[in-house]
Amino acid sequence: MKIKPVLVLLALGVPLAALFVADVARAEEDAAAVSKEQLALYDKGPSSIDVSAYPAGIQKNYAVFREKCTLCHTLARPINCEFVLPDEWSRYIKRMMHKPGSMISPGQAKKIYEFLAFDSSVRKKALFDERLSKAAAADKADAEARIKEIIDLYAQK
Repeated sequence: MKIKPVLVLLALGVPLAALFVADVARAEEDAAAVSKEQLALYDKGPSSIDVSAYPAGIQKNYAVFREKCTLCHTLARPINCEFVLPDEWSRYIKRMMHKPGSMISPGQAKKIYEFLAFDSSVRKKALFDERLSKAAAADKADAEARIKEIIDLYAQK
């Protein structure tokens, strides 16, 4: 019987493992909510983004995103999907990291997350603002803080 690493972490009492498992489970729910028809529509949309106006570091992160995410699906899928809030991207990227063949390291996942969170707050601003306006106060504050952290990080470089 093969023991899953997450179960080992839980058995050892690592409290963060429980949070990780919950995050991955929520990502699975998010993905399940997207129908095959929606995925097909996302896949048929634009498959690149003009990032020339983005900070240099975000542009570099776009290259990582483009390289890694196209190993498993079209780049159009994440570009055109309706994920916009940082927690949605965080959950989705964690899910993708654990797919066989993704070969996404934690460092690469962080770069992909920072790119997608930044991009969504700029390119999908109307949807981002709409979702943010409907979020609970704590979730809204968290999303705003995460975006500000990314903007501040890359504005310095």
